[in-house]
Amino acid sequence: MNKRWVLKEQGEEAVVQHLAEALNVDHNIANLLAQRGISTFEEARSFFRPSLDDLHDPFLMPDMHKAVQRIEKALNNNENILVYGDYDVDGTTAVALVFTFLKSIYSNVDFYIPDRYEEGYGISYKSIDFAAENNFSLVIVLDCGIKAVEKIKYAKEKNVDYIIADHHRPGHVIPDAVAVLDPKRLDSEYPYDELSGCD
Repeated sequence: MNKRWVLKEQGEEAVVQHLAEALNVDHNIANLLAQRGISTFEEARSFFRPSLDDLHDPFLMPDMHKAVQRIEKALNNNENILVYGDYDVDGTTAVALVFTFLKSIYSNVDFYIPDRYEEGYGISYKSIDFAAENNFSLVIVLDCGIKAVEKIKYAKEKNVDYIIADHHRPGHVIPDAVAVLDPKRLDSEYPYDELSGCD
């Protein structure tokens, strides 16, 4: 398999020079900013020091209300929650982030990262069996699951609820989970659809 590097064009020299001087940074850093469409001190400050006020409303994503309600129900009913994520970089960081937060407010939570070679990518039947056998009534899936239609059917037979938070392109059918959060869903009004699995 041959791969070809595609280099971005250099930033406009006047913008690069302005940024380098205004920010007191190296020409190369100023060029990287210009390549990303940043041309003013204010835009650079926002890039380097983002604010929570800059985030989009998460409830613009379909099923967000359902996901929040199901998590609140699990917390109020003292249910066991399993945080599940893919074994790649954004999957493991997503699991670390969500598990650490939930663990700070709730004790009945654990995590599961599938074995790459034994279970493969995405939700595995082995993990569904693990959840059912260990009394996890809610599984929060991160960075995968958007095409796991048959596996979610299997999980429902085992009485395990799933919330899927994915960022990959969905298939023609969305899994019948409690909630499916994905900015690439055709019915999504979320303004940015290039989130990583950990965003």
